[in-house]
Amino acid sequence: MRAMGTSRTKLFGASLIALALLLPGSTQAQSAGNGLTNLIDSIFSGPNATPPQAATGQDGAAPPWSGEDGASGHPLMTAAAIRQAASDFPNCVAAMWPDAARRNITQENFERFTAGLTPDLRIMDLMDSQPEFTKAIWDYLDILVSDTRLAKGREILAKYKPQFDATEKAYGVDRYIIAAIWGIESNYSTQMGDRNVVQSTATLACIGRRQAYFKDEFLSALEILNRGDLRPEQMRGSWAGAFGPTQFMPTAFKRYAVDGDGDGRRDVVDNPSDLIASTANNLKKDGWQTGASWGYEVVLPQGLNYMLADRAKAMPLSQWEHLGLKRPNGQPFPRPSDKAYLLAPAGAEGPGFLMLQNFRVIMKYNPAEAYALAIGHFADRLRGGQPFAQPWPRQERVLSRAERLELQQLLAQRGFYKGTPDGQFGGQTREALRGFQVSIGAPADGFATAEVLERLRGR
Repeated sequence: MRAMGTSRTKLFGASLIALALLLPGSTQAQSAGNGLTNLIDSIFSGPNATPPQAATGQDGAAPPWSGEDGASGHPLMTAAAIRQAASDFPNCVAAMWPDAARRNITQENFERFTAGLTPDLRIMDLMDSQPEFTKAIWDYLDILVSDTRLAKGREILAKYKPQFDATEKAYGVDRYIIAAIWGIESNYSTQMGDRNVVQSTATLACIGRRQAYFKDEFLSALEILNRGDLRPEQMRGSWAGAFGPTQFMPTAFKRYAVDGDGDGRRDVVDNPSDLIASTANNLKKDGWQTGASWGYEVVLPQGLNYMLADRAKAMPLSQWEHLGLKRPNGQPFPRPSDKAYLLAPAGAEGPGFLMLQNFRVIMKYNPAEAYALAIGHFADRLRGGQPFAQPWPRQERVLSRAERLELQQLLAQRGFYKGTPDGQFGGQTREALRGFQVSIGAPADGFATAEVLERLRGR
């Protein structure tokens, strides 16, 4: 559940291009292909898309691997490399026994949990998926922060009030944030994924472009089973190994899972005490500030220098107020000395947000600003807060992947973009777009619209 190469990942994060203007170009988020991915794959992959976990073939079974090269172009994602690695899969798994032994996994359990394992090559397609169509951030928020989900969240908060009370007292983490993560990651345990975590992580440990990373995940999954925290049938999850209602990767489970009720097991799948406490422990260890908000919606003043809308340019709230940023309701900032950075996810025509330390903590759980905004807003709504006060520019059309690629190419031709055009928008694309906007006298908000693309085309 953290950036790939550190702890948790969401390999599919780079495919959630609904966050196109909000994510780093190669974003990998907290859980690699987690329950949230299962939900929003169906949102962002086009009008007739099917979520990967639910996709089926003509006979009702999961669809087979396409047999095609991966879209990433990585040499280990070519069809030939995948076939060769798949043919050696049993030997690859067996060769990990010495590493498992060093983790105190018994030989009996190693053989038991790996017996009959076969690779799930469909994962190779999911790993390199690049959806053509996307959703705007306002559509993303509409779907995730829905009345139905809010109603279920309030039921969960009431049903498990003793567990939330105990966790809040022990960890100082806002119960509404935990409930929001639970709701958005798995729709309150109804969309957790149905793939065998051991099979998925073993496949990725032996085949494809992230083998070293997933070897650790595979061995960590075996450690969890060896210790007896979870049973094999409980370890069902996403194509990349995230499991449970708040979607822990195996390595993240090792770091953050706690025994919330003292029964000797850390069951983040079926035990609400353990689930709630473990999620809180994760946030607390990542720097959660007790009693503080995640951020504030603000009205952006005319003439604002949008170069200030940068995660690296944090300033005290009082300084932002001096620059003309106000809360929509006119209320003062409770802690004006707190530092925040400005996020303008829909450019000059949409609402602005000043993001505090706890927003950064949520982004450690999943480093997509749109995700963290959804979590924070969902938590506020569960607490009794109102919807965002300002309208989104819903008249704007989201660019297709082909159009995003063209925009980058045109920016490169004009000398603004220095990267390799790939159709995925990150900080480098935003900076290039801002440079072009300055050159034409438009607000330099870095927001890619159809109108900006037309201006780049010279029309």
